[in-house]
Amino acid sequence: MLIIVLVVITFSIILWIITVTNNFKRLEVKIEEARSGIEVALEKRSDTLTKLRDAAGTYMKHESSTFQKIVALRKGMSLKELEDADNQMIKMSNDLLALGENYPELRSSDVFIELEKGVSDAEEHLQAARRVYNANVSSYNTAIAMFPNSLLKGSRQSLPFYEADSRKHQDVEMKF
Repeated sequence: MLIIVLVVITFSIILWIITVTNNFKRLEVKIEEARSGIEVALEKRSDTLTKLRDAAGTYMKHESSTFQKIVALRKGMSLKELEDADNQMIKMSNDLLALGENYPELRSSDVFIELEKGVSDAEEHLQAARRVYNANVSSYNTAIAMFPNSLLKGSRQSLPFYEADSRKHQDVEMKF
């Protein structure tokens, strides 16, 4: 009888270890998928901004080297590099939309209007991708921190959340 109890306990422990380890792996895959979603959204925004720049090209006098750097977004960037590229594109997006304000004939162009809508759509897609990433990181960090799963976390460490640029934490100054 004691042998049966020991076999059941051993089997239960092995089953628990397999379940927890597989859960960690599943969460890691979901995080990578969500990170890829951020990269896709950044690329979508970059493509849209490039098209917007091209549409506004006759009105713009400066070089497009900044765009060339941002279009170079590729897989393998660290989370910090993705955040930096994101911040660069936000600045360029604002610059392009401000350019449209300065040139009424550009602003009224159907192409420019459609591209502005595309930029807005890309921004929404990017925000959704960030939320999915952060939700998956939260699940993962919780899973490796909670007892008894924490006994099996091994070398797994908590992952960082995708954070907004510190300048976005400040209130926007409105001038009229």
